[in-house]
Amino acid sequence: MLQQIARQEDVVEIAPQGSAAKAAALAHVAEQYGYTYGMAYRTGFKNSLVQVRMYRDPRPDARVREAATITAHPRAGNGGTVPGLEQGSLKPLPGAVGAAAVLKDLITFDVMAMYIANRSQKVKSYLACAALTGLMLLDRSPVEAVASGGAVALLFTVAFKVGEIRRAKISQRLTAAGFLAVRDEQGGQRFLRPGQQLPGHTNPFAA
Repeated sequence: MLQQIARQEDVVEIAPQGSAAKAAALAHVAEQYGYTYGMAYRTGFKNSLVQVRMYRDPRPDARVREAATITAHPRAGNGGTVPGLEQGSLKPLPGAVGAAAVLKDLITFDVMAMYIANRSQKVKSYLACAALTGLMLLDRSPVEAVASGGAVALLFTVAFKVGEIRRAKISQRLTAAGFLAVRDEQGGQRFLRPGQQLPGHTNPFAA
């Protein structure tokens, strides 16, 4: 990541092994070098990696922040200190814990979008339950078939509800932190800082 930043690339991709917390810690580091959070999603084998995309912030205060960070951490990536992190670790320093927690919420909210079922997905899931019940009727008793199909439908319902509740709690925390809820081009909900717009190809403030 620091190599991408050193090249002053417009887009920095972060994909650490592990949790959203590690991705958030690295995203916080990128912010100190004048980048801003863009989006997050799962990728890799069995969606095991959290991929975070950071965009270079064109605002003057971002360049000031970048210059100050380079001055304060001249050997970052070469054995020196890294802004906001404990030496040799991805654990945020006490002063960076709050900012990293907010980034973790942003990342988790975006990643969970792929697991939040819309109306069409719910209909397909329940139709699959009905189909399962029909197939089981071929060699099971009606009671067993209905019970099995109903159990699967209940699992779907619980999973949908738990995801919705968790995402709603994250939404409340982001709103309390001053973020604004918007809709992207696909109709999905996103959260942006005041004055920020949805990311463009290289400019996070482009329309």
